[in-house]
Amino acid sequence: MGILIVLESEKGQLKSNSGELLSYGKALGNFMATDVFALSINCSAQSSVEKYGVSKAIEVHSEHLQSFNAKNYADCVAEVSRKLNCDIIVVSSSTNAKYMSGILAQKLQASYTNNIVDLPIEKSPFTVKRSVYSNKAFAHTELNAAVKILGLTKNSFGQTLEQTETKTESLEVTTSSSSALEIKGQDTLEGQVSIADADVVVSGGRGLKGPENWNMIEDLAEVLGAATACSKPVSDMGWRPHSEHVGQTGKPVASNLYIAIGISGAIQHLAGVSSSKVKVVINTDAEAPFVKAADYAVIGDAFEVVPQLIEKLKAFKIQNG
Repeated sequence: MGILIVLESEKGQLKSNSGELLSYGKALGNFMATDVFALSINCSAQSSVEKYGVSKAIEVHSEHLQSFNAKNYADCVAEVSRKLNCDIIVVSSSTNAKYMSGILAQKLQASYTNNIVDLPIEKSPFTVKRSVYSNKAFAHTELNAAVKILGLTKNSFGQTLEQTETKTESLEVTTSSSSALEIKGQDTLEGQVSIADADVVVSGGRGLKGPENWNMIEDLAEVLGAATACSKPVSDMGWRPHSEHVGQTGKPVASNLYIAIGISGAIQHLAGVSSSKVKVVINTDAEAPFVKAADYAVIGDAFEVVPQLIEKLKAFKIQNG
């Protein structure tokens, strides 16, 4: 019996969700009174793992796992979990993790559920609390299979530092590139924060009046070290690429801070960003749905408010180093 935490990485570096996964996995290990292992693929994770109290790090290095492929990664995780006799596997809520987990569940004949927001309520029957209906309610779900795969919602559990001495072990896996999908290459945007990994997201809507004004969003995002995003109408009109569309029909956002500028707040958009911890809206309409749903609202013209906000933030950064 054991718990396997599957960490995600990119270009040899762990992703920002790793701390929360490790904190959850460590707490789950205490709850279940069992061993906890942290798995990294083509990435050295010991320095990060030991900060969160997990004493056993497993590294797998394989040329077949250089680029994400759901089947190949599922093969790898399945093999590692069997070798370590792990009956609980903790994964993130990322798109890649969701693609992989369905395949992994089939391979291990496991129960899989995502949107988990806390430690299990009961050990027997194994019952978890998860968000449902676009975060409008919670459900208590029983997992009855011998192996259980738990998808943790981002920013639901938090991070707990607990320094420990971590032992690292390298495992060989038999995973081969057996998928019908062949990856020829990848193009990535350099120097930009991705929406999935961002702690802060600055998003714009039709209130910006046109793509020529998007520099306002980019300037604020640069000051905050944030990712840029947009509402569905903005991407539909071609002002911004669809990869920046956030909401229930686009990319979900679970950032620490979400700033919506000129977005009225359609129900699909609100549902997709509801997991963000703090929501700030800048809008001229005091009755806009987003104003009522936000933690903080600035009622005013974005073309007047945002430039002043940028200048104030720049001055604050200069004064505080």
